[in-house]
Amino acid sequence: MTINNIKEIGFAASQILNFSKTAKTFALSGDLGAGKTTLVQAICRHLGITENVTSPTFSLVNEYPFQDKNGEAKLLRHLDLYRLKTIEEALGIGIEDYLYDGNYCFIEWPELIEALLPTDTVNINISILNDSSRKILIL
Repeated sequence: MTINNIKEIGFAASQILNFSKTAKTFALSGDLGAGKTTLVQAICRHLGITENVTSPTFSLVNEYPFQDKNGEAKLLRHLDLYRLKTIEEALGIGIEDYLYDGNYCFIEWPELIEALLPTDTVNINISILNDSSRKILIL
């Protein structure tokens, strides 16, 4: 799908969640500034998360609690693995727990942990078309 301006990001977020059905892990790829965090912010809004959603570049992991449609307490985790150099570092922060506990997990720069990702991981690539437009490819 193509996003022509930031106002369309909410539609993209809903489409991604509808497309994914039961998948809980999302691997986000794209150049710096492509809009990975902006997309996660829109997905959080779609899920009813009202707190300020920020990039986890320095914290590595940000967690956002929310209630699903049945009123059950859930978490959305937003990870940024850009600064990690080895898979051992990823294991050291508990990556496997994040990937397999049944909560949403959105991972920026997932290449380091590809071998650990669940088989139903939704891969999303964001390409910059121009200053305001992005192409979002869901694989």
